[in-house]
Amino acid sequence: MEKLELLAPAKNYNCAICAINSGADAIYIGAVDYGARKNASNSLETLKKIIDYAHLFNVKVYITINTILDDNELQDCKELIKKLYEIQADAIIFQDFGILSLAYNSEIPPIILHASTQCDNRTIEKIKFFEDIGIKRVVLARELPLNKIEEIKKNTNIELEHFIHGALCVCYSGQCYLSEYIGKRSANRGECAQACRKRYSLLTKEGKYLAKNKYLLSLKDNNLSKHIEKLIKAGITSFKIEGRLKDENYVKNIVLFYNNLLEKYPRTSHGKIIKDFVPNPEKSFNRGFCDDYLFNKKDNIYNFITPKSIGEYIGIIENVFEKGIIIKTEKEINPQDGLFIITENDSIGFLVNKSEKIKNKTKIYPNKKLDNAFLKTDTKIYRNLDVKFNKILENSKTTRKLEVDFTVFEKKVEVKDINNNKVSLKFESKEIANNQEKMKENFIKSLSKTNESPYLARKIEFKTKNLPFLPVSEINEIRRKLLNRLSEKILKNYKTKKQKPINIKEFPTPQGGYKLNVHNLLAKEFYEFSNCKVFEDSFEKISNRKHRELMTTKHCLKKAFLGCSSTEELYLEDEKNIKYPLVFDCKNCEMKIFSP
Repeated sequence: MEKLELLAPAKNYNCAICAINSGADAIYIGAVDYGARKNASNSLETLKKIIDYAHLFNVKVYITINTILDDNELQDCKELIKKLYEIQADAIIFQDFGILSLAYNSEIPPIILHASTQCDNRTIEKIKFFEDIGIKRVVLARELPLNKIEEIKKNTNIELEHFIHGALCVCYSGQCYLSEYIGKRSANRGECAQACRKRYSLLTKEGKYLAKNKYLLSLKDNNLSKHIEKLIKAGITSFKIEGRLKDENYVKNIVLFYNNLLEKYPRTSHGKIIKDFVPNPEKSFNRGFCDDYLFNKKDNIYNFITPKSIGEYIGIIENVFEKGIIIKTEKEINPQDGLFIITENDSIGFLVNKSEKIKNKTKIYPNKKLDNAFLKTDTKIYRNLDVKFNKILENSKTTRKLEVDFTVFEKKVEVKDINNNKVSLKFESKEIANNQEKMKENFIKSLSKTNESPYLARKIEFKTKNLPFLPVSEINEIRRKLLNRLSEKILKNYKTKKQKPINIKEFPTPQGGYKLNVHNLLAKEFYEFSNCKVFEDSFEKISNRKHRELMTTKHCLKKAFLGCSSTEELYLEDEKNIKYPLVFDCKNCEMKIFSP
């Protein structure tokens, strides 16, 4: 069986360390520029610190350069990639074919290239193209059902990475132009304004409203935790968590949760995860969970009422009293917890000022007066802020340790890790210890004090019957120096894999327009070398934006409101009363949103 990789997001240094300590086998993180999350960038100095810590445990670090670049940016990006290679980043995740051109012409060092989900990786032909030109890994489209993943695996040998948790884009990744069209904030340039999380109305050609001011494009969050084994059998080797804008608590909770699920399988990284809390994904930000794409259902994937975090289901409203509500629940509710109620037409959130437990019920005193429309009995109630659990996460000392063995000789101490990296340190002593047992105890106690390091003393052996006399402070200093030298040796021995030369192969389609996302001359050149004629620049560059396809999605509003057999012409209307024609491709079960 191939070794598996749990791939975690990191916004910054602290999130990266949390991810590694919680069990990630790899992390993906943004550099100073050119990542699809512009608000999650990091300096080269920060990345170097993260990489050095990660590589101690054979954890990989992938850098996101997954936006489209103009000609000047591409040249700056070339210099950035050289520096990333120098600090031993394990791979870059790319979208722009200009980077392929740089690699083909040997203008960048042989850093491993992963084709981002922004490359729209949803057909065997596209994935086979990436394999044939020499790409090591593709990040699959979230929309792919299990049988399609199995088919791709049977027909290719490329590594497959798949999202298993987090936010779902409603549009095929890399093919969304709605944010750019509405507010000149391009998703393909790292500035997505999340137009899909805004309110819209759905109406017929005659002007009849089927829905008004609802979150019609807002999807629930992905959670494939129950299907890990199915995905392994289908051929997935990298299990990716979405969330490069999420905080440390989110990273700790979600990464440890999936680490626990993958513990019984062979993994690519090393180290023992020392845990001090029980993870629960429902307690972190979520819009409600679904797994519909994996099984091609798409019936439970949306929530038209709210795009906000729902959290965990805790019970139902049993009664209402003058100052609050009584909830039927087994859960412990604490002051300052955030509760959330969803009705058929709206939602409301509030904080708990005071709570009183009465058997299997809890009296809740909210921090504000609640509208009676939200207070009907049997209404479900959720908790999207669990203060007690958040405190547990904030105070968590969950960490990762590399187990090592110490051996004490007459004139030196040696330390060795589980991969046979070994270093030793000689010492001088003018006398043999009078009390050998006490001296042995001192060595064991001092060498075991590894809490401030990435190491855990597994075994301490003595290969001498004449232990020297050494002060405890000197043994402590020996331990510190030894472990520092071991870290240096591990990092010196760490070798990043090299990207093989990029080939030119025929692109699956003979021509394409703005949906190829060609934003620079080198990208155009690579497409045309690959026998694909580019007849139009990227959407960000074109001036004629009338009647353009802004989004293609497996989420279908016709199916949701009228059923698949309806022939009604439908329009999406935004808050500025701009109407977007909807076109339905029922053969492929897709909905397309066009500009007016």
